[in-house]
Amino acid sequence: MVRMKDIAEKANVSIATVSRILNNDATLSVSEETRQRVFDIAKQLDYKPIRKRSSSRNNQPKKNKEESYQIALLLAVSQHDETQDPYFASIRQGIEEQCEQLPIHISSVIRVNGGEVQDLSKFDGLIVIGGIDPKDIKRYFPKNNVVFVTQVIHIDEYDVVCSDLETATEKILDYLIELGHKEIGYIGGSETIKKLNGGKSYEIDDVRKRTFEKKMKATGLYQPKHVFIGEWGPAGGYELMKKAIDTGNLPSAFVIASDPMAIGALHAIHQAGFRVPEDISIISFDDIDAAAFLNPPLSTVKIYAHEIGKLAVNALYDRIKGRDIPVKISTPANLIIRESCAAKTG
Repeated sequence: MVRMKDIAEKANVSIATVSRILNNDATLSVSEETRQRVFDIAKQLDYKPIRKRSSSRNNQPKKNKEESYQIALLLAVSQHDETQDPYFASIRQGIEEQCEQLPIHISSVIRVNGGEVQDLSKFDGLIVIGGIDPKDIKRYFPKNNVVFVTQVIHIDEYDVVCSDLETATEKILDYLIELGHKEIGYIGGSETIKKLNGGKSYEIDDVRKRTFEKKMKATGLYQPKHVFIGEWGPAGGYELMKKAIDTGNLPSAFVIASDPMAIGALHAIHQAGFRVPEDISIISFDDIDAAAFLNPPLSTVKIYAHEIGKLAVNALYDRIKGRDIPVKISTPANLIIRESCAAKTG
């Protein structure tokens, strides 16, 4: 049987790209040439998608191997955010690859940005990526077949797959304190919890910021003046680090909430004539591919985003098949020490 993996190899694109093209995902930014090449190869290989399951709920025939469950992805992140931050793209790729291994078909991709969300009841399950209010999910999708991929909000009744950012943040601070740093800054963004169908979104603190404040207060080292919150992404990291530099009172180390933000922060540091790690140590989160090739190579927390996507699909499949008890799956977030941190001297 021809699979999306075969098409991806022949077309020299990712499985996720093949999936999104064949599912006519309008949010995918790809050239018309690539799109047509995928369709041509699919036709050449005689690819046949897994047949949709009958929507009839009464007297439903026994499921056979060719039938699949129809699910939707609800994304709280914009297409721009997904493009800017490889973390989200990696989660998405893991989801789509694992769906290929199970009788699960992504029949809709919905970006929640304040507009109208159509009827969700037609789907067998949902995977929610990012901060979307669980009360709204319950209102518009009364089934329990929902998996949240987020560490933003506390959720009891649905499955949650996330990375253990709380423990990772504590490990970062322990490491920096052991290096002799007493003045430690934080650069990050806030989290937007989105509502469905016109509801007003609201902001909450990111778990990394909450843990940073809690840990620093417990050690007696917390200084609010060293905490800078703004836009996610490289541009946000650049502007926030410039703001920190302009205060004239830089801490000796910074915890930065994502690698893309750290990339922008590094640029601001170099532009101002400071050196990393001689003048300022920095450490961040994600361990994107570029992190090891920056100048200097970036110390960071490795988040297994691809595996998180796959685990989300497995959890949803178990839920659809009848598991009643919600679970929380927390993957480890390992500290990767490179050259952007050094012991505090003087």
